[in-house]
Amino acid sequence: TKKLWGVITASSVGTLIEWYDFYIFGSLAAILSFQFFPQGNPTAAFLSTLATFAAGFIVRPFGALVFGRLGDMIGRKYTFLLTLVLMGGSTFAIGLIPGFATIGYAAPVLVLLLRLVQGLALGGEYGGAATYVAEHSPANRRGFYTSFIQTTATLGLFLSLGVILLTRVTLGVDTFNSWGWRIPFMLSAVLVVVSIFIRMKMQESPLFSKLKSEGKVSKNPLKESFGKKENLKMVLLALFGVTAGQG
Repeated sequence: TKKLWGVITASSVGTLIEWYDFYIFGSLAAILSFQFFPQGNPTAAFLSTLATFAAGFIVRPFGALVFGRLGDMIGRKYTFLLTLVLMGGSTFAIGLIPGFATIGYAAPVLVLLLRLVQGLALGGEYGGAATYVAEHSPANRRGFYTSFIQTTATLGLFLSLGVILLTRVTLGVDTFNSWGWRIPFMLSAVLVVVSIFIRMKMQESPLFSKLKSEGKVSKNPLKESFGKKENLKMVLLALFGVTAGQG
């Protein structure tokens, strides 16, 4: 049980940091619209920022497909590390992008591309973390133990708001609106390094290792998930029944 709680903690910390990275963009939407979009029409600039924020959500399922497949090929641990690096790197890069006044339309294009990378990384990370914890958990307690992963989205949002407010109070409103807003993005690099250090100590899940040693790893997990009627029924029930409200 002690080892299992260590797995849950390590998985949750990494996923929490990824949600922090994901949400600071939305929390700073008003400032980012001024920084990265033309100001002839502030309302259009703000809506463009929200659309860019939404793009990260739209590509999340594709990230789950890509990194879920990768996790079945090379293992959960290394897929974890890859999604963390992609998320942390893209978040840090957003904090470095010059504003629209400096590089013109290249600014919103770069932000959108990095936002898509964030969405792909989170899609792989979130489902991967739940899978990893589930594969460590006893069969009759999987729902309980994986529920801790579900709290990371809310905690990530709180963390992003806390860091933003602390930075804003420390620097003052004018300085924060000028360049201080970049600090929460750049702080992501420190948080990701800490998370990578924690996850490097993690072992591959025992269930996956057992399946791999016995040669029972799925050859085509996407086909098995969506091509078999009994599996597809469970996928659709989970997607449109259990998690629809959360979405």
